Amino acid sequence: MNHSTPRSASPGQAPPSRRARRARSGDGVLAIRPFRALWIALSLSSLGDWLSILALVALAPAVTHGSNLAKTSSISGVFVVTLLPALLLGPLAGALADRFDRRVTMVVGDVIRGLLFVSIPLFPNLTWIYVAKFLAGIASQFWNPAASATIPNLVPKEKLERANQLSTLMTYGTAPLAAGVLALLGWVATGLGHVSPAFHTNKVDLALYFNGASYFVSAVTVYFLRQIGKREHSGPISVPSTAKAIWEGWRFIKDTPVVRGLVIGMIGAFCAAGVVIGLAPSYIQLTLNGGSAGFSLVFAVILIGLAIGMGFGSRPFGDFSRRRLFGVTLTASAVPLAMIALVPNLAVVTIFVFLMGVISGTAYPTGFTLVGLEVDDDTRGRVFAFFQSTIQAILFAVIGVAGFVATGFSAAIGALSRTHNGVITIVHISYGAPGDNLLLLLSAALVAFVGVKSYRQLDDRKGVPLLEDMLAAIRGEPIKRMPAQPGPETAHGHTGLFLAFEGGEGSGKTTQARLIAIWLREQGYDVVATHEPGATKIGMRLRALLLDTAHAGMSPHCEALLYAADRAEHVAKVIDPALARGAIVITDRYIDSSLAYQGAGRGLLTGDVAWLNRWAAEGREPDLTVLLDMDPLEGLTRRARSADRLEAEPLDFHRRVRAGFLALARAKPGQYLIVDATAPVGELTEQIKDRVREVLPDPVPRVAEASTGSFPVVPGRLPDDQFTDR
Repeated sequence: MNHSTPRSASPGQAPPSRRARRARSGDGVLAIRPFRALWIALSLSSLGDWLSILALVALAPAVTHGSNLAKTSSISGVFVVTLLPALLLGPLAGALADRFDRRVTMVVGDVIRGLLFVSIPLFPNLTWIYVAKFLAGIASQFWNPAASATIPNLVPKEKLERANQLSTLMTYGTAPLAAGVLALLGWVATGLGHVSPAFHTNKVDLALYFNGASYFVSAVTVYFLRQIGKREHSGPISVPSTAKAIWEGWRFIKDTPVVRGLVIGMIGAFCAAGVVIGLAPSYIQLTLNGGSAGFSLVFAVILIGLAIGMGFGSRPFGDFSRRRLFGVTLTASAVPLAMIALVPNLAVVTIFVFLMGVISGTAYPTGFTLVGLEVDDDTRGRVFAFFQSTIQAILFAVIGVAGFVATGFSAAIGALSRTHNGVITIVHISYGAPGDNLLLLLSAALVAFVGVKSYRQLDDRKGVPLLEDMLAAIRGEPIKRMPAQPGPETAHGHTGLFLAFEGGEGSGKTTQARLIAIWLREQGYDVVATHEPGATKIGMRLRALLLDTAHAGMSPHCEALLYAADRAEHVAKVIDPALARGAIVITDRYIDSSLAYQGAGRGLLTGDVAWLNRWAAEGREPDLTVLLDMDPLEGLTRRARSADRLEAEPLDFHRRVRAGFLALARAKPGQYLIVDATAPVGELTEQIKDRVREVLPDPVPRVAEASTGSFPVVPGRLPDDQFTDR
């Protein structure tokens, strides 16, 4: 069985060597010297980024004179200048960095950042802190895309996923290390002061010097990495402004319901995150009396929680719908956030901050993964640019005003409660700055609201109880089949079973579709075996147009419309009538082929292709989709006859198609069976039978099958002109 096969695909059988293959492909990636050098540079750069934030958050209020409000505002200012470069220059810097020599870009960026942070202890005033941090952020906007674009050039394709995982790990994983380094430098500073007054310094200055040194070491490492070069371009790069990226992103989201649900959730979550970031320093240091050490502790704990959630949070949920998981985890994150607001105790806050980090760390990559699955490759960059720009704009705005809003709430609460010092007591719990607690509580309410709303829009298993579905996934039980929903199914009297077979060229799906049809007929079922395109009279004419090599220059939009037209006629004339009488319909290709070929392959918007085909098929979806997965090169070599228009496409096209199929299957693992199409035909058939038994209206006992099944399995590909791969 293919390593991608969902757990429920083969009852009683543990997933094959997926983990082992990942380990083999990942264990040696750091043995590749150029990548190891870049990884070290990336780790040092990320460490410097996190350490600078911690150091400047501690330094800004120390050099600010005035009230607590002024000190709180200075901390907010550090976060604002940290986010501002990405907001203003993100799309532009990313494109320009790709035009320059990447090695030079990275070396110069490291040197500039190192000098800027070393200069801050020499000129310790708030204005220069902001200026230096802003300029360093600009340098990072050039450095980061240059590093990301270099990774694919340093490792083989089979190890690229692991390389990206290690790079992402160090991007976030160095945050707790930065907190530890800051604490260690505090002890070093104290020790140096005891040795001699000449060595008198503080941990913030030491941290900034250490920060500068980390960038200098990174620069030297990259300088000797000769494998990094300049990318050649055939034409100019279109660089969208932030405003244009946001506008185009909103326009796409408006027309894509799934992405719209994700956006609602993520924007609400980042509004709450902005409140937490804006209030955390003052809330921990002043309200909880934790000081800078307490802030460093909480900062480290939440990032450790995020790392755990991102790395392992979704694993216990097995085949549980990722759309449901996003809504559930987003809503659940409101609980620890509310407890942080209600219980102003440093130990309690630390525990709930960790829990919030784990839950949010599970939701964050799940949401972005779903966005990536819904957006085709050609427009993915633009949509993610929208996400980055919008999220940064939200964080920028919320962080900037959070402190002022909380202070206003505190003043209003003090006036209403008529307390002189602003402290109020509720059920023996004292709130020194009640505005902070109220704003955090309102943020928790916002997260809960958008989480529920997002869940309702994303839910792809309506009618299946959430708790029952989740517990079944955690226990590794087969995913429960969804009940018939109001709509096309009940309107058309759907009482049968609908199976779809999908896969690339030469994968053998036609053979397996026919063998399963033969098997089901032997058990006494009414089976209708059909295919796309060309299962109807109109469809036959459309098939001739679609597959004729004379039409090689056909517009992708025209191609998508023709396939949708064939599908509309197919559903109306073949599929719906068969299901209405209770038959089992087995189709060789269905909507997923359009999403994979015209979406991922041709580069059309996946959301547009999905909407068009849902409309054409009147919402008709398979009860189970069997995906026969194999390397496109091997599949194309199986084809004995002359290639049709799609088979004649270049290998890269078919690789994109395969990736499209796998992305669809991984987004809804409970509704798919993925099998390794390189396995023997008989073995594949048995795997598919095991999965089909779980969804049959009247499960077939193996003993009954043994006594009635006598049709021999054909060992090779069955010649059938009607069942030809698309």
